[in-house]
Amino acid sequence: METNSNISAETEILALQALGWVLQDEDRAQRLLALTGLDPRELRSGLEDPAMLSSLLGFLANHEPDLIACAESIGVPPEKLAAAAQYLNNPGDFT
Repeated sequence: METNSNISAETEILALQALGWVLQDEDRAQRLLALTGLDPRELRSGLEDPAMLSSLLGFLANHEPDLIACAESIGVPPEKLAAAAQYLNNPGDFT
């Protein structure tokens, strides 16, 4: 996969890991599509799109139980996922 030069590789990797976690559960995946307005085709084609990745991380950031569960599953602090969502909305320093 070619990375998007407009976002950091770390942010892109976190978002894709989070997407993998979301898609492991059909109900959660359907909720993502319903709340973001994305369809499966847009989701697949937007894997390098900062706006799509921002929608995904925003979906998690707006539902704390999922944010915490996802963070635990992929081995990062929940704050890191929330910071990545913020970064995608307003690129700048990401830590």
